[in-house]
Amino acid sequence: MTDGNGTVALAFSGGLDTTVCVSLLKEEYGYDDVIGVTVDVGQPTYEFAEAEETAEALGVEQYVVDAREEFADLCMDAVKANADYQGYPLGTALARPVIAKAILEIAEQEGCTGIAHGCTGKGNDQLRFEAIWRDSDLDVVAPVRELGLTREWENEYAKEQGLPVEGGDGGRYSIDTNLWSRSIEGSELEDPSTIPEDDIYKWTANPSGKDAELVEITFDEGEAVALDGVQLGTVELIEQLNEQAGSFGIGRTDMMEDRMLGLKVRENYEHPAATVLLTAHEALEGLVLTYEERQFKNQVDQQWSQKAYEGLVDAPLVSALEAFIDDTNERVTGTVTIKLEGGHARPVSRESEYAVYSESAASFDEETITGGITQQDATGVAKYHGFQSRLANDILENVKQGSADQE
Repeated sequence: MTDGNGTVALAFSGGLDTTVCVSLLKEEYGYDDVIGVTVDVGQPTYEFAEAEETAEALGVEQYVVDAREEFADLCMDAVKANADYQGYPLGTALARPVIAKAILEIAEQEGCTGIAHGCTGKGNDQLRFEAIWRDSDLDVVAPVRELGLTREWENEYAKEQGLPVEGGDGGRYSIDTNLWSRSIEGSELEDPSTIPEDDIYKWTANPSGKDAELVEITFDEGEAVALDGVQLGTVELIEQLNEQAGSFGIGRTDMMEDRMLGLKVRENYEHPAATVLLTAHEALEGLVLTYEERQFKNQVDQQWSQKAYEGLVDAPLVSALEAFIDDTNERVTGTVTIKLEGGHARPVSRESEYAVYSESAASFDEETITGGITQQDATGVAKYHGFQSRLANDILENVKQGSADQE
């Protein structure tokens, strides 16, 4: 273990894990002092109040870093890449590199000798944090992982030590909230057969018969810039959509997720704005990109999403992928109207000056197509279409028939 005699910067939320870590970093690791760094990526305000109260009760100097704009920009990069992991919009994964960089900056600024997190040895976040931190000269410390702690042990330890804990439902669940998503895991939710109680959800109402609403989203080079014609900053736009779409129950995911370490875990997520923006963006890409571009971009998007899930958004590969993503998104400019209704977000209209579409060419009411092409010109194409498959089937049938005749 690390020999202390210095100050360690701790990723601090005021929850159970990080509260316990404060004491352990001094008692077990011998650090002279612990500073807590809380990074604002869009958590609710009460979490900051709780973290501040906990830090004060623990005698920890707390630093709060506002990284909402930086995080929102990364969320828009994710939209341009249609980013998801196994079917849900990336959220926690996107926030971790932003948080890690902010903590590292404070740690170096304050002359810390170590930097710590409260992640377990079973999850993804330990890898995402340390991918950033291990590029520094600071000692990286992970008490929960290194001491093999469980939440049950942490709760007992907190009681014995009289530590203030605000761990989300008294520490019952592990909850992570940011501007883009809210995740809930742990306790009875670890049993895949358990049907979650409705009270685990805070951002999304149960889908109901509420009258549908339409929302028009304006994109400029792949980034959402306005709702219903009103220009908004990225943070405000996401917050407004979270509230609006969440009221329709849009953006819930209950899934079995494969973590980087190979463990399969049950996860519950809420992501109303992310769901709407990703749906709208993909609809606009469908209008303005060619078939070949979309096919290839699917592969690029999957690679971007995988690296983002790993917390490696600064990898050289990501930079190369984004060159293609940014190039194609130069034409993803226009508007998409999304219908919000009963837990679903559905594109019902899209417009763009870059549309790779001809209404007259596609219309059943027009005799000709375009550029001198007529419907009759498709006859030759129809004759050739499937020719090789038909030929292969005929040959196979003839060979089978010949074998049967010889018997």
